[in-house]
Amino acid sequence: MLTKMHERSHLPTDEPPLVFGPFRLEIADATLWHGSQSLPLTPKAFSVLQCLVQRRGRLVTKDELYNAVWPGVFVGDAVLKVCVLEIRRVLADDAKAPRYIETVHRRGYRFIAPVTEAPESRLAAAAAPVQAPPAADAPAVLDTFQPPETHYARSGDVNIAYQVVGDGPLDLVFVMGWVSHLEYFWQEPSFARFLRRLASFSRLILFDKRGTGLSDRVTALPTLEERMDDVRAVMEAVGSERAALLGISEGGPMCSLFAATYPEKTSALVMIGTYAKRVWDPDYPWAPTLETRGLFFDEIREHWGGPVGLEERAPSVAADPAFRAWWSTYLRMGASPGAALRLTQMNADINVLSVLPLIRVPTLILHRTDDRCLRVEEGRYMAGMIPDARFVELPGEDHLPFVGDQDAMLDEIEQFLTGSSRSLELDRVLATVMCVCASATADEGRGAASPDPIERFYAHARKELEWFRGGGFAAHPAGFISTFDGPARAIRCASALSAAAPRFGVDVRIGLHTGECDVRNDKITGVAVDTAAQVAGHAAPSEVLVSRTVKDLVAGSGLRFEDHGKHALDGVTGGWRLYAVERGVQPRS
Repeated sequence: MLTKMHERSHLPTDEPPLVFGPFRLEIADATLWHGSQSLPLTPKAFSVLQCLVQRRGRLVTKDELYNAVWPGVFVGDAVLKVCVLEIRRVLADDAKAPRYIETVHRRGYRFIAPVTEAPESRLAAAAAPVQAPPAADAPAVLDTFQPPETHYARSGDVNIAYQVVGDGPLDLVFVMGWVSHLEYFWQEPSFARFLRRLASFSRLILFDKRGTGLSDRVTALPTLEERMDDVRAVMEAVGSERAALLGISEGGPMCSLFAATYPEKTSALVMIGTYAKRVWDPDYPWAPTLETRGLFFDEIREHWGGPVGLEERAPSVAADPAFRAWWSTYLRMGASPGAALRLTQMNADINVLSVLPLIRVPTLILHRTDDRCLRVEEGRYMAGMIPDARFVELPGEDHLPFVGDQDAMLDEIEQFLTGSSRSLELDRVLATVMCVCASATADEGRGAASPDPIERFYAHARKELEWFRGGGFAAHPAGFISTFDGPARAIRCASALSAAAPRFGVDVRIGLHTGECDVRNDKITGVAVDTAAQVAGHAAPSEVLVSRTVKDLVAGSGLRFEDHGKHALDGVTGGWRLYAVERGVQPRS
């Protein structure tokens, strides 16, 4: 459980308003003003600013700030830095050439601008004649914020559009749900404010998923695995080795898979209004039925170009003409009608239930009580499946996080990310394990001096593993195992090996399972390895069998399967249904 910081300052509040430059600090009601405009500051940032202004002209040490703003609560330097960054952003103050707050390296901060006491409160000032606007060289306020520049990262053969805003100590990757368009994010004031608040305590990394927005359109819809690759590509492009992930709605399942697969790259996981699967079954009764999903597919076919789905996603502003117009344009710019339909159909196949227990990074799930799009029970269920996850239920019925009371949500996110100190297990990861059982076929004409067919096949297999990004080659008495960070790549590699084996005079039986693996000294062990071996034991020669977990994680990949029936596996109550990869299929590479 993360320590809850004080939300209000314990500084005295009986002082008159303080004025510096074009700004007015109203201590009585804890607000900062620029003329008649109230500027957004979190309570902690306001308290830091108040402390600095009241002690203007002298060095205020870090310890003095901690004692004044967070009495009796331990916080790290990162929290104080985040507050100062937020203040500088609101004041448009450049840390390299400051006009208001000067940093004294490793010691503290000094407020350097002249400060005067106002003779009257803002209420009295409001009745006074309107003042002339600030001079042209006065500091700009947040309304002058310019959207960040759009760049591109290469993910395989696909160009992924991304933006970076903010310079906080934490890297935060924002993954929007459904469709997205980077530059139209900033056209809606409530969305722009939401993103700017995130950027006030982080280096915020935004991107458009392949097939949507400003990223390359693709002929086939992306899988969760390919979207993980896109996140990795963007992180590499911006030089981020480790980041927190923030997934909205449909962005949540992909972030879950990424966090479980790459815990060393994931500092924390936050999901808002998300789900584990999108079609009803008795074990997951909160999802819509296939019939209900079909009705939504029809709405996309008939009404794309208008405010599709707005009543469920943002009921509080659904009647607002300006918001309806922005939402309609945002959807049109985010995806074509056909792409939107295929994307929504693919989302219906998502199922990450088996992934959730394998997440080992600090996790926060936020969900509004009366969310009309995704039921709050889904958020509760996911939090219960993820070890040590924190679930916060907030009032409201809007699904879009930037609509409604966004500050309550942002406060939870900020505290969770800036105050998290839980250690991370890096020796346990999610992986798709491929177990290959290989044996030489009978060949009486082969001489004693002929090359060993198994060794020749293994040499070929190592090349295939490198091509499909397989994680190593570990021989066992009857074959070998390898691991993959994506199940679709594992299936394609297995299919390629199965097709090539007869050329080397080798029979192969291949089994795949996705699950938790223990990594120690480059050796991979665990239940997933044992399960993959058992799956391979049920395969016929040249057959590739996968567990239900693998099949569920490759929705939208174009891979096809045949039901292989239910089989008894050690450690699995009631048996497990297996699926054979359809032969002769040429899946996407």
